Amino acid sequence: MNRAKLLLTNPLILATLSILALLAMGEALSPGFARGDQIVRLLTVSAILGIVAAGQSLVVIGGREGIDLSVGAMISLGAVLAGNVMSGSDGGILPAILVAGGATFIVGLVNGLGVTFLRIPPLVMTLGMTGVVQGGLIVLSRGIPSGNAAPSLMSFVNRPLMLGIPGILWLWALVGVAMWFLLRRTQLGYAIYAMGSNERAAELTGLPVRLIRTLLYGLSGLMAGITGAVVIGYTGNSFVSVGDQYVLPSVIAVVIGGISLAGGSGNYFGVMLGAIALTLLQSVLITLQMEFWGRQLIFGGVLLLLMLLYGRTKQLRV
Repeated sequence: MNRAKLLLTNPLILATLSILALLAMGEALSPGFARGDQIVRLLTVSAILGIVAAGQSLVVIGGREGIDLSVGAMISLGAVLAGNVMSGSDGGILPAILVAGGATFIVGLVNGLGVTFLRIPPLVMTLGMTGVVQGGLIVLSRGIPSGNAAPSLMSFVNRPLMLGIPGILWLWALVGVAMWFLLRRTQLGYAIYAMGSNERAAELTGLPVRLIRTLLYGLSGLMAGITGAVVIGYTGNSFVSVGDQYVLPSVIAVVIGGISLAGGSGNYFGVMLGAIALTLLQSVLITLQMEFWGRQLIFGGVLLLLMLLYGRTKQLRV
């Protein structure tokens, strides 16, 4: 009984077992599913989700019912901006990333200002920003796909860079190290957990809670913009709704990874496992030839189940 309880209440164990079970299921349904090159491809897709989920993680850990539903729109914005700046030129990669990341960072800051200073609920603020960004994208692109990825960016995302591993996976590993360092080895990280656990107590200790929360939404926007640049490197071109598919999965990956939606607990390593598990689940469902609406239905069900199990507890403190 105690072991079963540990399984159901420890997100890291549950995520790891889920990954193994989904790999076995996929292999049974489609021999070769767990082949080495196929796993690398699945990890590449997981990395895209994992990068945007990094920003989502910071917002959620920061507490006050923090959530960013505008990440999908900002991914689309980042992809469109990056594609137009690059226009298929390798020399435009760095400017494209700077423009995409800078623009979405500003949008994220606006989210943060609305949540902290105007006291707009995060759900309402970020959902409203989604409409604003999507409308702006339609005006910017006239609803027509435009811009192309540079060959070097596509190679970085899709082809082996070192040791047979694509560059995107090395980038994801770097994001993981950066998140660990930020949350575990900096004063800002301690402040994020403190305000997520008890905002009033954090304010009484002198922490600039409003400033930090605004910054967290800005960082979420930044990670979404970088994800947009990565997405166009994966697909080769962009369109105004390319980021929509990442909104719900970014939240589910956070919850699978053990970050409480109440804030103040969890770590990014679990989110990385959650992104892998969710990508595997999607691949298995695709193997079963399930329609998109069916996959979304299952994703929603998974989120509700996880919320019942441990989504609002604060057991995994860092």
